[in-house]
Amino acid sequence: MQKVTILGAGESGVGAALLAQKQGFEIWLSEKGNIQERYRKELIENNIPFEEGGHTWEKIQDADWIIKSPGIPDKVELIQQLLKLGKPVISEIEFASFYTDATIIGITGSNGKTTTTHLTYHLLKTGGLSVVMGGNVGKSFARILCEAPADVYVLELSSFQLDGIETFRPNISMILNITPDHLDRYDYQMSKYAASKFRITMNQTENDVFFYNAENEASLEGLDIHPIQAQKIGIKIPGMVFNLEGHDYSFDTTRLQGPHNRFNAACAITAAWLMDVAPEKIQAGLNSFSPVPHRMEWVRNFKGIEYINDSKATNVDAVFFALEAMTKPVVWIVGGQDKGNDYQPLITLVEEKVKAIICLGIDNEKIKETFSKLCKPIVEAASSAAAVYEATNQAQEGDVVLLSPACASFDLFKNYEDRGDQFKHEVLKL
Repeated sequence: MQKVTILGAGESGVGAALLAQKQGFEIWLSEKGNIQERYRKELIENNIPFEEGGHTWEKIQDADWIIKSPGIPDKVELIQQLLKLGKPVISEIEFASFYTDATIIGITGSNGKTTTTHLTYHLLKTGGLSVVMGGNVGKSFARILCEAPADVYVLELSSFQLDGIETFRPNISMILNITPDHLDRYDYQMSKYAASKFRITMNQTENDVFFYNAENEASLEGLDIHPIQAQKIGIKIPGMVFNLEGHDYSFDTTRLQGPHNRFNAACAITAAWLMDVAPEKIQAGLNSFSPVPHRMEWVRNFKGIEYINDSKATNVDAVFFALEAMTKPVVWIVGGQDKGNDYQPLITLVEEKVKAIICLGIDNEKIKETFSKLCKPIVEAASSAAAVYEATNQAQEGDVVLLSPACASFDLFKNYEDRGDQFKHEVLKL
């Protein structure tokens, strides 16, 4: 019996453990920190041996395979020691791919992954296909192979997950865009981050398809650097109608806001078309799709003021897309744990569209320094309640209050979901 060590006990690690158990491996799961109660309970119920609060080297290295959480960088000492021993260290995505011959649609990018993954899944489901969604959103790939076998898997894939693949091969792959993000993981070099994204194409053949953003500079540069065997399809931001092979798909009847979401939809439509979904079913799916929470999520209209939750906008480019989509004056709630942001690309949009700025964070100096020269009201808030109160005071009928922070959430909140949920809670109390 082969042995497998799993490092990390989050959704990815526990999913890998369940699949390894199903495939007959001897398992040891090791978590450096504390395991969430729901995952601990699941491990116990399935008789999967584990440890938490530290790693036992003797047990970890005594394995034929090492499956690591995408949150663990390759550069950490434990991983380096395992590699020196010649141990194969792979991601859960790679491990899961060994056990299916189904069609895989893999979606990555700096922004828009989750919306595009959800929409692609929704269009295929509306089209009557046997399809399941997972990966970096919802359930892990390994878990869904155990729980919900399907003909098609639509997977959101992060750069961290792609770093751990060797043979993983999607039939359809997408790189939606490449903009600065997670650079601390890649030695602050965009080229290394971009190379991580392009790993999604590395095992594709001429029988596969690769979508890329024909208007994204880093994606276009990557085409010249990385050899790609798949059929390449460049997609541009469409207008309010997207024409594909003689069929027009209208966005007028959908809830998708902004050029960036029309691009995401164009990618999803093209994938559905390749999967032989009928045009009328694709349009029906577009019309019935509800935006994913915390991503340009409409919350409420209160006294003529619209409130939008875009808490997942944790980098400057995501905020750029959000502001670009706004057609009404904006009271902008911004701030949090800065990731080395350069706010200069937002200056023109903020000058044109934003009437007041609410800084939601512990340290707002960089934001104030950047935007104070625009002579717009800047107010600080240390909680969601205060931010909503101050934003509502600055807004009037016909305006939009937009939470689009450009920053991580960990200074005041558990995560971006907590930040968005607290924002919605306070808005619904008005």
